[in-house]
Amino acid sequence: MTGIFALWLPILLAAVIVFLASSAIHMGPLWHKGDYPAIPMEAQVSAALRPFAIPPGDYMLPHPISTEDMKSPEFAERVQQGPNLIVTVLPNAPWSMARNLGLWFLYCLVVSIFAAYVTGRAVPTGAPYGEMFRFASTTAFIAYSVALWQMSIWYRRAWSTTIKATIDGLIYALLTAVAFGWMWPR
Repeated sequence: MTGIFALWLPILLAAVIVFLASSAIHMGPLWHKGDYPAIPMEAQVSAALRPFAIPPGDYMLPHPISTEDMKSPEFAERVQQGPNLIVTVLPNAPWSMARNLGLWFLYCLVVSIFAAYVTGRAVPTGAPYGEMFRFASTTAFIAYSVALWQMSIWYRRAWSTTIKATIDGLIYALLTAVAFGWMWPR
């Protein structure tokens, strides 16, 4: 067993490496370009929704009031007529990349801490590289990727977007394991 405090350097290094790699992946013009296409007639849709001043949050349309409502012919008709939406409304303010990047780095740090905890409990100090790599990469992959799958299962996010994010998560997991292997206590 390797104590979590002995792993502060691999934790920090893995978070920084993943943060930099994710920045490169997402700033590249091709890989994620088509994840969120424009809505048809965007200007008209925006103008039609603007008077409602919908507060920031997650919404479903049509929204059933109860399970009985979901079974009603009226609800079935609303679903049939459409549109059927699950949408996140953001605040009407400039987007703060600093806030998002700060939270993303914090997330990378938390994933690295969990990967260090699991790996440190499973692998002793001075263990073979392959053992450490297996536990660190698997734990990081679960954290970076697997939770995204439910968005396609339940909310019909395009599987192509989820698959690309899963590949990103695999890259982040492998980079985490490499950083751990490089700095793992001997």
